[in-house]
Amino acid sequence: MKKNTPLLRRTFLALCTSAVMAASISVPSARADAPQAIADHFSSVKTMMGEFVQFGPSGEQTGGKFFIERPGKVLFLYEEPSNIRVVSDGSTVVVNNKKLDTWDTYPLSKTPLQVVLADKIDLSGNKVKSVNQADDLTTIVMQDKQIFGDSEITMMFDPANYDLRQWTIKDAKGKDTTVMIFNVKEGVKFGERTFAIDYNRIRASKKGGN
Repeated sequence: MKKNTPLLRRTFLALCTSAVMAASISVPSARADAPQAIADHFSSVKTMMGEFVQFGPSGEQTGGKFFIERPGKVLFLYEEPSNIRVVSDGSTVVVNNKKLDTWDTYPLSKTPLQVVLADKIDLSGNKVKSVNQADDLTTIVMQDKQIFGDSEITMMFDPANYDLRQWTIKDAKGKDTTVMIFNVKEGVKFGERTFAIDYNRIRASKKGGN
């Protein structure tokens, strides 16, 4: 297994536009229980799918489709010309470059996706760095060195229905990767192989590279 790296964070989001509010601005009037209430609503959605647009730290843009099933399963299919496919089967996250046939593997527990894909998102302790509540957006900035290292994740929700709109991951070097989601459908059913990882192929690929 490789250690968690900025590559994974930038590829996700798995994770900038002028609408991103990544600065940590605390609002004294924000409800103290707002972050956990939003997290509880988001984690209650067990399956979802939709489309995404990702903005990288240098302004590069790509998009595709995503599929989520709690706990721990996700699939990001990037549209051409990107050759990247990201999948988690509940224990391992794989970043696959289909053109180069490379497979970078990471324990799910060592990536920010563990928080996003958990059955219950726990915001206790000092995980919440700041909350900004506005009429059109609720922004929660989270930082947990055990999960994110020196990075932080900013999640943005619709204050009316608590739906997730986008998230941004700021890596240890201060570079942002933002993912915006749209055309989201909840309560969908997936095939048994949707989140499958071909470990035999990964092992064969690594042997072939030696």
